[in-house]
This record gives sequence, C-alpha cells and structure tokens, in this order.
Amino acid sequence: MNRTALVTGASSGIGHATARALHARGYRVIGTSRNPDAIPEAARIVGVEYLALDLTDSASIEKCASDVGQVDVLVNNAGESQSGPLEDLPTDAIERLFASNVLGPVRLTQLLLPGMRDRGYGRVVMVGSMLASFPLAYRSSYVATKAAIKGFATAMRFETAPFGVWVTTVEPGVINTGIRERRSKYLAPESPYTNDFHTVLEALENNERAGIAADRVARTIIESVESDKPRSLYAVGSNAPHVYVFKRLAPRSVIETTVARRHGLNP
Repeated sequence: MNRTALVTGASSGIGHATARALHARGYRVIGTSRNPDAIPEAARIVGVEYLALDLTDSASIEKCASDVGQVDVLVNNAGESQSGPLEDLPTDAIERLFASNVLGPVRLTQLLLPGMRDRGYGRVVMVGSMLASFPLAYRSSYVATKAAIKGFATAMRFETAPFGVWVTTVEPGVINTGIRERRSKYLAPESPYTNDFHTVLEALENNERAGIAADRVARTIIESVESDKPRSLYAVGSNAPHVYVFKRLAPRSVIETTVARRHGLNP
C-alpha cells in the first residue's frame, strides 16, 4: 500500500481513530491539528506525520495543501460543534462555524482534487452527522453546516467520479468522543428558551455518554475509502440504517416530532 491519506482533526476523536486505522492498514498518514506541537505525546500515533491546519484561515489551508503534496485519500473530519437557540447565536459565531465546518473543508478539497484527478484515483470523505438527516432544535447552526457539506459531497461526486475520484459522506449518529466538553453554547441572559435549551442539552449529553466509540466510525470510513465504488452515504450508530428506512417511510412531521420528543421537547 503506497497511498497517502490526509486526515483533518487527527489529534482526537474520530480523526485520531481514523488516522490510526489507516496507518495500521499501510497508508502513509498525515494528520492535522490547529497546533500539532500541543498534541500530548500519549495521543500521538507513531508513524503518523502531523501538520498545522486552521480551517478558518485561508493561508493555513493553502500552506497545508502545498506542504502535503500528493494525496490519495482526504478525510475532512475537523470541525466545531455549536448549540443554542437561533435567536441567541452571535452572527460571528455562525460565520466561524461555517468557515470551520464547510468553507474550509471545501477549499482544502478544491486544492487537492486536481492531483487526484490527474492520477485517476482519489477518495474524499466528508464526516457529517445524522443531525443533517434528523435535525434537532437548538442545534440549527451545526445542523446547517452538516447539511451543507453533505450537499457539496453528493453533488460533486458526479463531477469527479469519471476521473476515478469518489466522494462520500459518513454520517455518525451519537458518538462518545468528549465533544460535549468542547461544544460552544450560546444562551442570552433571561432567554425565553432557557428551559427547553437545557432540556435538550441534558438529553443530548446523556445520549453522547452512551454513544458509539470513535473506532466504530473509523471502521466505516475505512470501508468507504477501500470500496471500489463507494456509496454516496454511509451511516453508523444510532440504529442506522433502520432509522433511514423510517425516514423514507414516515411523514416528515412525524420524524421531526419524534426527534424532538426523544430530546425532552413536546411540540
């Protein structure tokens, strides 16, 4: 195996598990982090190279793409999480989230696609979220970013497939990666949404504690990368694929109400 894989956000969680799994399968793996020097020694994977990448900084993206050189597999995993009632979300926070979760990964993909196309081989994986398929109140900005990245992936796969470059989205359900400690939360003082927001957040965090491990998501990413013809969408965890059957069969209003009630709301 002489393939090179670039995994963004490789210092923890899904990115770390994916970098480790790819390296174990013989890939040359380059992992990114905003500050690679700050990655604890215990979290570093022997044999994995680390590069700095800030997806909200265009110069950082350009430098990463230049430094990495030839890439056969791109796993767009890095991103941020955000929660809060839409009314209370600062505009600059929403813009930063879209830069990190959508515009940055899209730009990195643009820069690496020509090399994949010229060589007649490439795999691009967008790590999304089941929330793009099953939106949840108080996660509107995050849901929107994951729906956007999925839209890019679904449309562009028909542009790049004739050149041997396959693009796919992996949608994890609830995962236990410690992201709840890093999630940005916005709630105005005396907000009328306070009670419902805390109800949803408590349910969400309880679900995350019981969620699937990052290794399971990594195995799904490997499955998509090593498929001769990867599917458009892979889902893992949270009763996938059965919930997608439910989504196809049930009216949208039923799905939305079910998701809300599972998180303590009574619409």
